[in-house]
Amino acid sequence: MTRDGETKDSATRQGASVAARGASRPAPPPSLGGGEPARSRALGRQGQRTVRRLLEAGLAEFDERGFQAVRVDDVVKRASTSHGTFYLYFSNKDDLFKTLLRDALDDMQAITDDFPVVTRNESGRAALRQWVHRFCDVYAARAAVFRILSQADPVEEEVYGDGLQMLFRLAEAIAQGMTAGMNPAGRPEHAELTAVACLMMIERVNYLLSVEVRLPREEMEDRLSAILYAAFHLA
Repeated sequence: MTRDGETKDSATRQGASVAARGASRPAPPPSLGGGEPARSRALGRQGQRTVRRLLEAGLAEFDERGFQAVRVDDVVKRASTSHGTFYLYFSNKDDLFKTLLRDALDDMQAITDDFPVVTRNESGRAALRQWVHRFCDVYAARAAVFRILSQADPVEEEVYGDGLQMLFRLAEAIAQGMTAGMNPAGRPEHAELTAVACLMMIERVNYLLSVEVRLPREEMEDRLSAILYAAFHLA
């Protein structure tokens, strides 16, 4: 191979390597685009860092005080920034919460899309157990947001509606995944309602875990997956 050929081949390999690294890099969370005031413009790195700092401060305040007690003053003080800077990126604390919620719903959509086809064997049980573990991880990472959302009253109806729609999409995915491998004649009656009931149980257990009720998480994940399996795959 000529030197020119070696150079071209090396450049091709380097380009492929860069492309592969780019493909493996996770997409930034939706929240880094900021709230309503920031949606019409592309944020640079400095803007994204400021948004991240405000989001982290807001999440900590919501977690400690609850939604109703938090003021913009509390958020900017914790973020060590100004009111002017806050309003460059968010309209108010409701807008800040909705931005945090976008990340939570994005995570939930990912695990909704990944709900497995649960076959009636040990492989199916293992796949379901792994999915329950992932759900618990997502809930733990966004616990403050989910707790506020579950209270319903403090947040706007539009925000609560987004969460409710996500709940029903997830319940539908559970019903489909739990029954996809079944003979149609053996499909449980009212499978969708069964999925909703199971999902509410899983959410409530995770809520209790998030408020530091002393429950053994690993054992709870075992029980949750076993109950969900039994609800659809009764012997």
